Amino acid sequence: MAQYDDRYHDNIDGPFYVDSECIACDTCGAMAKHFFKLTDDYDHAIVYQQPQTNEEIQLCQETLAACPVDAIGYQK
Repeated sequence: MAQYDDRYHDNIDGPFYVDSECIACDTCGAMAKHFFKLTDDYDHAIVYQQPQTNEEIQLCQETLAACPVDAIGYQK
């Protein structure tokens, strides 16, 4: 389970984030490319845009569930 205190600080502010458990597999980028991407050095993924609509939020929640190492978190 992702931990808010271990999130990468290059995530954009908002409820979704990626923490230090990320293995840069890019599952999140493949599923939700408008919200997640790998850093320029391919070290880890980040949230670079927060979802706004219910459909976008649902997509990001599905992406969170698909993360193989539980590195994506959601905190209201």
